[in-house]
Amino acid sequence: MSKNFRNRILLFLAAMGPGIVTAFADNDAGGIATYASAGAKYGYGLLFTMFVSTIALAIAQEISARTGAVTGRGLSDLIREQYGVKWTFFAMSVLLVANLGTTVSEFSGIATSFELFGVSKYFSVPLAALLIWWLVLKADYSKTEKVFFALCVTFISYIIAGVIIDPPWPTVIQAMMVPTFSRNADFLLMAIGVIGTTITPWGQFYVQASVVDKGITAKNLVYTRWDVLIGSFFTGLIAFFIIVATAATLYVNNIPIETAKDAALALEPLAGKYATLLFSFGLLGASMLAAFVLPLSTSYAICEAFGFERGISKEYKTAPVFFGLYSVIIFISALMVLWPGLSLYKVMLTTQVVNGILLPPILIFMVLIAGSERLMGKHKNSRWYNALVWVFAFILILLTLLLLASTVAPDQTEQLLQIFGDSERP
Repeated sequence: MSKNFRNRILLFLAAMGPGIVTAFADNDAGGIATYASAGAKYGYGLLFTMFVSTIALAIAQEISARTGAVTGRGLSDLIREQYGVKWTFFAMSVLLVANLGTTVSEFSGIATSFELFGVSKYFSVPLAALLIWWLVLKADYSKTEKVFFALCVTFISYIIAGVIIDPPWPTVIQAMMVPTFSRNADFLLMAIGVIGTTITPWGQFYVQASVVDKGITAKNLVYTRWDVLIGSFFTGLIAFFIIVATAATLYVNNIPIETAKDAALALEPLAGKYATLLFSFGLLGASMLAAFVLPLSTSYAICEAFGFERGISKEYKTAPVFFGLYSVIIFISALMVLWPGLSLYKVMLTTQVVNGILLPPILIFMVLIAGSERLMGKHKNSRWYNALVWVFAFILILLTLLLLASTVAPDQTEQLLQIFGDSERP
């Protein structure tokens, strides 16, 4: 191995982290439930949609990481500077509500995964909350990132589960490469859900903030790009195997599901106990990782927006707002999961709505900032890349609005999609 190549590898390892951690955290408890439902209900039909959404994720994450490396500033900081306090306050308010609801779903995923192993949520959730809180408050960025990487490894369980099930691989590969389209309104809404759970507002704030916190600059841009691309690839790969595993077992046996727990339990009589254990273990790792990252994303964004000190490597006394906000989100989320009679379904539904409200303006802000020569210099979006990004942003905004409409007014949205399907018939 040449010295130059070895140096490049070391530089990549030094820059690696923000893109991979953010992308893996995108496959959280809600995402796993969505992918499992897609496979159980429509078989391999949504694999091509997942392929396209992975490309969209890579584009969005690349823009955020590049902007952070070049400007040395977080996304909310730049939004405040470029578009004023009102837009910033709106974005931060919505982000706080959305991320709190999503963090609740992550602790719900932790509770579910432990219950599948026979452990009560009244023991597992407080223990997980204390562990997550303690690690971030006591460790610096480097040590915390190592914990994140360890949790990323748990996602391999989904790949193993998919291989154990042994689906018809020629059919799987064909479905991934050839677009499948149905005029059925439910199919269209599921496709929108798959894309919507892959591209999230918090992910764009977190990857940019963590690039800045890690000290990555424009000279490391090529390695940060690889970090983002590798993370996006593995995010798509994990989602691919979740869809394949549930399609090869639940879909062919006509077993519908709604949650990740349903999927794990339904797999056992069809694919064996090991498949269920692997699925449950993956859910635990995914929920733990996202329960770390979501509150951090919120704390980074709000502190950037309003000029407070932030950073995992800071001490509590120098960044009290950052760590205080992080602590409040952790403990409120854990408490809500343990609250008797609380409808977690309604919490997740509300989260979906507020994410749908926030994503369109965030995408627009990101593209405008990345195209600014004053801010980005020679690293701004090129003309062709800018055109491609605007196309993807427009499609994502349209799909997000449809997903928002389907949550708020499902019957009317289904009728609209059905009319669209009918109008397409020859």
